[in-house]
Amino acid sequence: IAEGLEQLNRPALSLGLSSIAAGLILGFTAMAVGVATVTVEPFEFLPALSRMLVSLVYPLGFVICLMSGAELFTEHTATAVYPVLDRKAGVSTLLRLWCIVIVGNLIGAAMSAGLLTLAEPVIGARAGYIEIGRHLVEPSVFALVVSAILAGWLMALGAWLILATPAGLSQIVSIFIVTFMIGIGGLHHSIAGSVEIFVAVLASTEFTVAQSARFISLALAGNLVGGSLFVAVLNYAHIRETRRSE
Repeated sequence: IAEGLEQLNRPALSLGLSSIAAGLILGFTAMAVGVATVTVEPFEFLPALSRMLVSLVYPLGFVICLMSGAELFTEHTATAVYPVLDRKAGVSTLLRLWCIVIVGNLIGAAMSAGLLTLAEPVIGARAGYIEIGRHLVEPSVFALVVSAILAGWLMALGAWLILATPAGLSQIVSIFIVTFMIGIGGLHHSIAGSVEIFVAVLASTEFTVAQSARFISLALAGNLVGGSLFVAVLNYAHIRETRRSE
């Protein structure tokens, strides 16, 4: 609750700049996954191994982002909700935070995608970006939303674990475990996925702006439900009941 209140009360400019930084940093996850996807192509006959290798690099951008303190939307799907549930903040304040962070994250994601595209002659991951883009746009609406709910659930749990563990290696391990689970499951994270779909649009005419908007809106909605309902409400409810019984 204290952490949530601190974020809810931050000035808009501070939140906005920090959230743009988070979107930019997650570009390194898109880059790592794109390069890994290209690298494992010779091992397509071993799909389980290929999936494992790509999943191992997926957490890297998240570790950098969360340990640097940059504001990521999926952190706040739960953390910022606790003060509202505890009646220490209003819904309008929560919506203000979410809007600022989402817009900032998407701006940073777009900027990061542009930088990755400009650096493509060096990185050499275009084929990987296209393959990732297909993974983002091909699922049905229902499958995409459920996938995003699971990813939002895991990310909100990750934020909970970070607050519950001492600063240092244990926090890095917590972030790695949670985001590795998202990667190995092929689940959809709205902000990392935004960088990936933006890069895919820039890399190939196969992808459209409408597909990008569809993915981002559904992933944001799913992440929000997963973090707010499955983590914030359940955690707050069981802790409140524990307090009452003491």
